[in-house]
Amino acid sequence: MNLFDLSGKTAVIIGGNSTLGGTMGIALGGHGADVAVVGRNMEKSEEVAKRIEAAGGRAKCFSADATNAEDLKRVLSEVLAWTGRCDILMNCPGKNSATPFFDITMDEWDSIMEVNLKSVVLACQIFGKHMVDKGEGGSIINISSVSSDPPLSKVFTYSASKAAVNNVTQFLAREFAPARVRVNAIIPGFFPAEQNRKILSPERVESIMRHTPMNRFGEAEELQGAAVYLASEKASSFVTGTVLRVDGGFGAMTI
Repeated sequence: MNLFDLSGKTAVIIGGNSTLGGTMGIALGGHGADVAVVGRNMEKSEEVAKRIEAAGGRAKCFSADATNAEDLKRVLSEVLAWTGRCDILMNCPGKNSATPFFDITMDEWDSIMEVNLKSVVLACQIFGKHMVDKGEGGSIINISSVSSDPPLSKVFTYSASKAAVNNVTQFLAREFAPARVRVNAIIPGFFPAEQNRKILSPERVESIMRHTPMNRFGEAEELQGAAVYLASEKASSFVTGTVLRVDGGFGAMTI
């Protein structure tokens, strides 16, 4: 028995054209899932789709604003027209800022909360309802952050949004469990992706390394195992409400 076989499953990745989302999508496709790459930048989405196909998977790109309910409803209908299924939802859009606390405007607060939290809630409402109503189970994987608990310095709004994602994950795990729809989150450690490069000053990097027992950044591919594990009903059928750390030991570090 192959615990990690996703053949016959369809995975929808919101923010699937991002560095981390795309890399996890390649793993899901390589293990047999049809992968719907959802994002606003279609050029980046097409690049990810090609990499999924090179890994032996099947992929299709869908254009959507993750914070727009009508866009997400349209994507669901388009995905169902493509494969007839939606078994796995991965939420990984992300927006960050290092604005000092007293300088944060409510426009900036709203913008980050829209991308990091509202998009997750909307996708769980729209795609999650389909899974629950279908009655065949499913897996929702939310991408959180080491900044969710305890919060990192300098990224106040981002930290608050990701703490809320953990809360939403556990709430929905309880709500969806009777329908065998599992809801979990992955907490990546420090993976130098596009959105966080701009705040990685030399001092910040030194501090991160001091608090990471493995003393290095993560590689995007190191998230693939966690993604496939949580996506696979065979491998993680009794796992829901879990926040899975892939952080090189960052969450275990004190002094």
